[in-house]
Amino acid sequence: METLHIEVDARGVAHLTMNRPEVFNAFNEAMIAELGQAMDQLTADPRVRLIVLAGAGKAFSAGADIQWMKRASEATQEVNLVDARRFAAMLHKIAACPKPTIARVQGLALGGGVGLTVACDIAVASSDAKFAVSEARFGILPSVIGPYVMNAVGPRQARRLALTASRIAAAEALAMGMVHEVVEAAELDAALARWIAELLANGPQAQGEIKQLFAQLEVGPVTAEVRELTAQTIARVRMGAEAREGFAAFLAKRPAAWVPPATNDKED
Repeated sequence: METLHIEVDARGVAHLTMNRPEVFNAFNEAMIAELGQAMDQLTADPRVRLIVLAGAGKAFSAGADIQWMKRASEATQEVNLVDARRFAAMLHKIAACPKPTIARVQGLALGGGVGLTVACDIAVASSDAKFAVSEARFGILPSVIGPYVMNAVGPRQARRLALTASRIAAAEALAMGMVHEVVEAAELDAALARWIAELLANGPQAQGEIKQLFAQLEVGPVTAEVRELTAQTIARVRMGAEAREGFAAFLAKRPAAWVPPATNDKED
């Protein structure tokens, strides 16, 4: 691929790296298309257990390439709609991926870069990272990324970020739930390794079931329909081969079959 670098290690960890460091990994039509294609490939690949989304160079992603945005402003509504739908589909592929996804964020995450961050299940950032939902500065709005931002930080913070377009530091992003951990830049890969080890210790089919179930749940009353959905789900999953292996491994005090050797160390 022209805009991405993909590497899958022996444990099944896929490193999907945006590779346009000369423009701080700003994305254009080509990168959006390739990110969508890469997510399709990695989702379908049985070797892959989880996906790390990263940016080469000094920045995670500065959002939309300004030249791409300029071309869009001069195009027809029909062309813009096709373009926007392609971007929306790409973000959905990240968010709906049945495998865990982690954003590794350093430097800048602006506009769509924030969208990529919050579309992932987990986000780890360096302490010098800066975030901004910056679209209003260009006279547009964070429309496609808006639902993901709102889900991550809540409606009031999302409105504030979008209306002001101001940059916030990593510590504030952590406090509002945009990212899950902030570490010094030199410790970013070590922190990422800890998250990877925790994810690899758990059943991959169970993780896919978690993502599918949680995508159907909303904050609010636990209705009869929700209770039935959760009961049906656990009844079905509990009878599966992965659950039997998990219970057997626990009782035998051994690592489950899905745990790579590097994550076999016991913590208790």
